[in-house]
Amino acid sequence: MSLDPDLEAPRGVPAVRHRVVKVRDHAASECQDHLAVEEPLEIRLGGVNLSVTMRTPGDDEELVAGFLFSEGIIGGADDLDVIARYRGPDGDPDDSNVMNVLLKGDARVARERLRRNFVASSSCGLCGKATIDAIRAALPPVKSDLVITIDRVTAAMHDAQSTFEKTGGLHAAGLFDADGRLVVLREDIGRHNAVDKVIGHMVLARGVPLDRHVLMVSGRVSFEIVQKALTARIPVIAAVSAPSSMAVQMALAADMTLIGFVRNGGFNLYAGAHRVVPGVAELV
Repeated sequence: MSLDPDLEAPRGVPAVRHRVVKVRDHAASECQDHLAVEEPLEIRLGGVNLSVTMRTPGDDEELVAGFLFSEGIIGGADDLDVIARYRGPDGDPDDSNVMNVLLKGDARVARERLRRNFVASSSCGLCGKATIDAIRAALPPVKSDLVITIDRVTAAMHDAQSTFEKTGGLHAAGLFDADGRLVVLREDIGRHNAVDKVIGHMVLARGVPLDRHVLMVSGRVSFEIVQKALTARIPVIAAVSAPSSMAVQMALAADMTLIGFVRNGGFNLYAGAHRVVPGVAELV
């Protein structure tokens, strides 16, 4: 019984089959498994490298739009001229992992904005306070009259998890409206990429701000995910797993509702209890 000596994924596919040896209770068997594909995507602004991210191929245009929006480079779809897959002078297919963006404004202004955002987000060093203060200065707290019920939170996560569980090595992010209906769901090897794809979908559909929506994520909630949701004005984030300490700090500072460990009819509420009914005080 042996494993495949190498693994090459066809370009552009989100998952590949791979022979594995499964060991259970001291017994081994051979079977096929699905692996999430991870490939680099280079984002160019006017032909000049802007960023490289590792992602699962698919919905690349939404990923780019969501990244540019989350980083404050664009304010919406009207700032975009073209998002196109870049190819070399000979149409080399190896260049299919490069996306080129043309903006309607001055690209130099956008690059300077990204540079300032990067400096602000990395300025603190070993603590998160300066980073959060810098973001608060640029983005006001979320204002939303959205109220969700405990039953709706658990029902929405149940609906999302049926898809989440099929992704295996992929992370998933889903956006739900105020009535609990799934608006868009995207998957990626990186949880932040999945969120960018969801936000990018809404940016391209001219559906932002998202102040009447709930973001569901399949893994833990990092500070970066809260920051992206704040930029899109999403008031509620719910996750299968736990948030980080800095994610909770950011949610509290931005008046966002942050919910973790949503499973089996319950969850942990870390911030923004005023948006969940019945109220916490009525339950304890």
